[in-house]
Amino acid sequence: MEVICLDYILVPLGLSLFGIYNFWLLKTIVSNPSRTVIGLNAETRHQWVFSMMSDPLKNGVLAVQTIRNNIMASTLLATTAITLSSLIGVFASSKLSSDDSQLVFGNKTSIVSAIKHLSISICFLLAFLCNVQSIRYYAHVSFLITAPALKDKKDSIQYVAGTLNRGSYAWSLGMRAFYLSFPLFVWIYGPIPMLACCCFMTFILYFLDTTTRITRDLHCSSFKDVKKINDVESVGVSSVNVQIKDFDIRSPLLSCKHASSL
Repeated sequence: MEVICLDYILVPLGLSLFGIYNFWLLKTIVSNPSRTVIGLNAETRHQWVFSMMSDPLKNGVLAVQTIRNNIMASTLLATTAITLSSLIGVFASSKLSSDDSQLVFGNKTSIVSAIKHLSISICFLLAFLCNVQSIRYYAHVSFLITAPALKDKKDSIQYVAGTLNRGSYAWSLGMRAFYLSFPLFVWIYGPIPMLACCCFMTFILYFLDTTTRITRDLHCSSFKDVKKINDVESVGVSSVNVQIKDFDIRSPLLSCKHASSL
């Protein structure tokens, strides 16, 4: 009974923490998209669609190949999700069939175990549906992005960009379902590891989803390192050029001295 009481307290607490963070992330994406990576990626995809549709004859193959890569990634995630859901369903059904007598007498441990397997299966089914929806949007965009668009009519380009972003949002929701599956898997080992996994996952997602000062410092430091390397290379190339020029300038004088000595 003490373990079941911990399940009643810690599991809703961990799920509430994960849900509150995702609700805050959704609100931040709507109100201040530049603070989140999802918002920045949506704006980047919007600009990419404009650049691809500005010259579809030249950029059509590149656009279709890029969207095909996204379709392949979504297909892989959808296949993985439905496979894991099927395996968990088979395992749970075989276990419940062996525990029918316990369920008749109301064994709470078996009921909690069934809830665990059911929640993991529902999580993977949601991931499957979201990834299938993203494939649908990506396939639709692959037809629209190669269509010629007039410069004065930007409504078609806006529609294609919006459809591409909707596919990416569906893919992000599928990834969120995969992220949620980690605490649900850990829940099999107990409510305390599940709560710890929810806290750790929320911290990692906050670091990955937001453009915080830490992430900006990391990106800025990497750009500074690249800039220093480029500066060193440019200095090295310029010094080599100066040495070559000096050699070219001094070489006739040297030749004149040798000629006079001869």
